[in-house]
Amino acid sequence: MTKKHETPGTDQDFGDREALNYHRRGKAGKIDIVASKPMATQRDLSLAYSPGVAAPVRAIAADPDSAYDYTIKGNLVAVISNGTAILGLGNLGALASKPVMEGKAVLFKRFADIDSIDLEVATEDVERFIAAVEVLEPSFGGINLEDIKAPECFIIESALKERMKIPVFHDDQHGTAIVAAAGLINALHLTGRKPEDVKMVVNGAGAAAIACTELIKLYGVRNVIMCDTSGVIYTGREKGMNQWKSAHAAVTDARSLEEAMVGADVFMGLSQKGAVSPEMVASMAANPIIFAMANPDPEITPEEVHKVRSDAIVATGRSDYPNQVNNVLCFPYLFRGALDVRATAINEEMKLAAANAIASLARMPVPDEVAAAYGGKARTFGPEYIIPAPFDPRLIEHIPTAVAKAAMESGAARKPFFDEDAYRQELRGRLNPTTSILQGAIESAQSRPRRAVFAEAEQDVVLRAAVNWRNSGYGTPVLVGREAPVREGLTRLGADPDEFEIHNSSISPLVPRMVEYLYERLQRRGMLHRDVQRMVNHERNIFGALLVAMGEADLMLTGVTRNFATTYRQVRTVIDPVPERRPFGIHMLVGKQQTIFIADTTVTERPDAALLADIAVETAAVARRLGVEPRVAFLSYSNFGNPRGSIVDNVREAVQLLDARQVGFEYEGELSADVALNPAMRAQYPFSRLSGPANVLVMPGLHSANIAAKLIKEVANLRVVGPMLVNMARPVQIVPMSSSASDIVTLGVLASTGVVC
Repeated sequence: MTKKHETPGTDQDFGDREALNYHRRGKAGKIDIVASKPMATQRDLSLAYSPGVAAPVRAIAADPDSAYDYTIKGNLVAVISNGTAILGLGNLGALASKPVMEGKAVLFKRFADIDSIDLEVATEDVERFIAAVEVLEPSFGGINLEDIKAPECFIIESALKERMKIPVFHDDQHGTAIVAAAGLINALHLTGRKPEDVKMVVNGAGAAAIACTELIKLYGVRNVIMCDTSGVIYTGREKGMNQWKSAHAAVTDARSLEEAMVGADVFMGLSQKGAVSPEMVASMAANPIIFAMANPDPEITPEEVHKVRSDAIVATGRSDYPNQVNNVLCFPYLFRGALDVRATAINEEMKLAAANAIASLARMPVPDEVAAAYGGKARTFGPEYIIPAPFDPRLIEHIPTAVAKAAMESGAARKPFFDEDAYRQELRGRLNPTTSILQGAIESAQSRPRRAVFAEAEQDVVLRAAVNWRNSGYGTPVLVGREAPVREGLTRLGADPDEFEIHNSSISPLVPRMVEYLYERLQRRGMLHRDVQRMVNHERNIFGALLVAMGEADLMLTGVTRNFATTYRQVRTVIDPVPERRPFGIHMLVGKQQTIFIADTTVTERPDAALLADIAVETAAVARRLGVEPRVAFLSYSNFGNPRGSIVDNVREAVQLLDARQVGFEYEGELSADVALNPAMRAQYPFSRLSGPANVLVMPGLHSANIAAKLIKEVANLRVVGPMLVNMARPVQIVPMSSSASDIVTLGVLASTGVVC
């Protein structure tokens, strides 16, 4: 039978064509270089190059460390290879390694916001390679060596570490070792073993196997038997030995892998497909730990292991099995922490700190992003989840912090940091700028926990949000739904249903009081008592809104099962707007360089001038509560009356109303979007009152606002938060139907803290 990864020739050909098309589509390759400073005017060019560049040149000449302040050096890593050991393909040469090295550069940027350049060195001569890399030290903050065969990789790394005063790291060795060590730490934890008590067998004696063995010995494992193609590496063996193998020669009577495996607690394979038989696994100790990491096919598959040992914990290098030992969990974050403290090296203490940080993260509750990547299937710490997923958003916070602290404690750091909380916040903001802008709201929510109604609790995404709400310390989730499906859903997510409050609207003891409350409200709107009874029993949005209206909860989150308009009508049946105010919606667009608010995106089709002015004032207040100083633009197709048209009268009048109100923020209108946002276009109107690009965009009507917000969400590289519903008498947020659990929780945090109200 053909396995999924052993596709027939035609399927493989298709996969190859798809990969080739991916790499040549648009601009060839996978990386690009983008200017980080403005390059739009002659003045910009004079600052970027001559004569302005002379100032940082002189500063760096006087103080070499200032290169970290005036250049990209402190965030730039070189990915370097000679192509002698490319993936599992062997020695195909330096040029053939370039796609892999470009890929590595992409991963650095994607996972740790580190800029990276790939360098392919066309020599297999060790001394020439060392000399070529050594002289590059002024250009980079760190060196990542990749796909260099053993034993040359040991010599190259050792020499460069001695000669260079920046971190040098061979990922094939140490990245694998760190992630494997993290998995082993957790496997030992689950099986109740201490490192000093276990017997471990390592099959393979290449770069990765030796690095794994060294780090695991540093962790505390003492009894290690290493094997290569000639059998056990034992004290006194002469055949096929070198100094790196000799360092791990064991005192043992075992001479073959089969003999070594008898009674072993741990197997760690970095060798070849099929090296381990089911019989070998059967001979291992109780609760065996098996890391079969041969690439691309493991020494033995998890299916083969579990046929003979139901008590085994298994990890591989494959993404289609649980517990993938994946280097991307390590190298971006290890360099992030090293660069941020300007480390002179990546030492053993930093590697072990990274392993412990990865291991501890797997033991924490798994966030929504991870569950979503597994098709919504919950993952909890256990035999099939001992290593965190590569897309766990907390990796960027946990690993660099641990590495940076280890660098400081071991004396490798040249620029120690002292505020760990601030550093963690900076790290979160590197990949998700939303976390930075929401940090104040998050802290406020945790300091004042609230009861939040999750009105559609039979939906998995809603349950994930509710579990997140509780685990993050934001308060108590109040779940609305049938008890059996809700409890089943919580169990699937690894949560204890007994710890959650569940309300069934059909049988809740609150229903009689709710019916009377709502009937009194609706009886003069033509609603019969039995109509109200039916609404309370069968409409969860009605029931959820009543929980908030009657003081049984503090806020409500809903929207994933029905469109905004339908849900809004149901909520308005129970909850009124703030007196003398009109509800409206705001979309917040968060990018690395700016945050933009768009309103009204949800409620009023054609707002008049007075409402447009109110929307501007209230959206500016939301922006300020999130730490953004508002610059408001009233948008139109017209710029200050050109071209003319009656449709812009409301916009022009809204500006005049703000003139009379003397509000305390910048505003201007009517403006087209490019004039509002593009400095070059704004310069055509020197009388404009905006001192910079607008960040609050007040749209002339719902039609344009809603289209713009949803279009940007789909095509722009921005995080979109919202719509945020403003001016309801009680905190209610109606999330988009496509929301993730994180989206739901974010709106809940904003509602619970009064950022949107």
